Amino acid sequence: MKISSKSEGEITVIALSGKVMGGPDHDKFKSAIAELIEDGAKNFILDLSGVPWINSTGLGILISGFTSIKSSGGIMKVCSVKERVLSIFYISQLENVFEVFESCEEARNSF
Repeated sequence: MKISSKSEGEITVIALSGKVMGGPDHDKFKSAIAELIEDGAKNFILDLSGVPWINSTGLGILISGFTSIKSSGGIMKVCSVKERVLSIFYISQLENVFEVFESCEEARNSF
């Protein structure tokens, strides 16, 4: 899994790419989120357009990031989720936890 982030005004977009499978990905994602929160970021969009697959441990990574952001008073929205990953969101009922948008533009406009 690769992580990149960019600030777009008051919104920070975190783009993940590759399979999200857990293991070292967890620490990598957690420290990226912590660093952004420490830098003052509050509004996040998690762009999953580059993620072809996620397993249950990967879902745990996303939930951990969501929890960290929420505890710091921030908001995380998810966008551009591929159909295969979205089906896992539905099975695990995470679409009830995350605000999921078809595009990053829709997610941006929702703030």
